[in-house]
Amino acid sequence: MSHEALDPQTLAETVATAMWSRDHAAHALDMRLDSIAPGSARLSMSVRPDMLNGHAICHGGMLFTLADTAFAYACNSDNHNTVASAAYIDFLAPSRLGDRLQAHAQVRTQGGRTGVYDITVHNLTSGRDVALFRGKSHRIQGLVTESLTAEAS
Repeated sequence: MSHEALDPQTLAETVATAMWSRDHAAHALDMRLDSIAPGSARLSMSVRPDMLNGHAICHGGMLFTLADTAFAYACNSDNHNTVASAAYIDFLAPSRLGDRLQAHAQVRTQGGRTGVYDITVHNLTSGRDVALFRGKSHRIQGLVTESLTAEAS
């Protein structure tokens, strides 16, 4: 079956499975892909000792990476190769060793080759939002599933 014939949810799942198979950064940080839908994704990870900074709180770069990864899955969910063109993050509260964090990415606008996505990083342990991330996306040539198939050859 061609990818064009898939319903949007099945296509998002197919793309996420393909991306996950080579997402070495997410695997190295023990992230989990919790859910995927058209224009939306949830990923989670637990704060480990090697993620702590000199203040014994989760390093901001780790929060950024979790949010950026959720952003990637959300903006590629329609199978168009899409990369970040800009992103920024606001840190709201610290996360500590053992906290379980979840980033929820949601499309705000998608038109032509560009889009805007908002990502909230929520601490499932404390029940608090710990970061707000906004990413701007840019579509490049090709389809996600085709580029992954080509690499496997």
